Amino acid sequence: MEDPRLKKHELRNAVIKRFEAFTQEAYVEKCQIIQERLLDFANFQEAKTILLYHPFPHEVDTRGIMEKCLEMGKVVLLPVLHPKTFELITFKIDGIDKNMRPGAGDRSEPDPRKNKVVPLDFVDLSIIPGSVFDERGGRIGYGRGSYDRLIPLLPMTTRKVSLAFEAQLVSQVPMEAHDRYVDIIITEKRVIYKI
Repeated sequence: MEDPRLKKHELRNAVIKRFEAFTQEAYVEKCQIIQERLLDFANFQEAKTILLYHPFPHEVDTRGIMEKCLEMGKVVLLPVLHPKTFELITFKIDGIDKNMRPGAGDRSEPDPRKNKVVPLDFVDLSIIPGSVFDERGGRIGYGRGSYDRLIPLLPMTTRKVSLAFEAQLVSQVPMEAHDRYVDIIITEKRVIYKI
């Protein structure tokens, strides 16, 4: 039987190669379609507090979504990775570039000295990043398990949504006991509800 961690590593690398085949124009177009699908999504429209993330270069760009949320008066939270425990601490932001600092993995993150911590109890909609997904809501993150620990802490009513390119989907993600599923995946072609 193959080691799930090795298989996850292989899948991450395969998806990154698929992503590298995108032109910049294709990347922007796909991100725009996914953003529009999310903005039309009823759970997004009803949500008052949304947990987002700053993207890695091979993820769906969320900066336009952050701007739209702030324009709409929604509370936007971004996570900061605790360097020792790898737990995610959520901070309210007032602007995409306001009170930010360089963070883990070249992501921009809220400066903890200048932003307010908001407990997960207030999150209505959580946008969960990942590198690989399957149609059952299985996801592969980046190996630290930060979101696998965060997901169970969210209220039961919080929708857990991932934004992904079709190129990030595989037939089956090898899930381990500690791995957590997302409820919905929005791609440039469809909205996938966990079966």
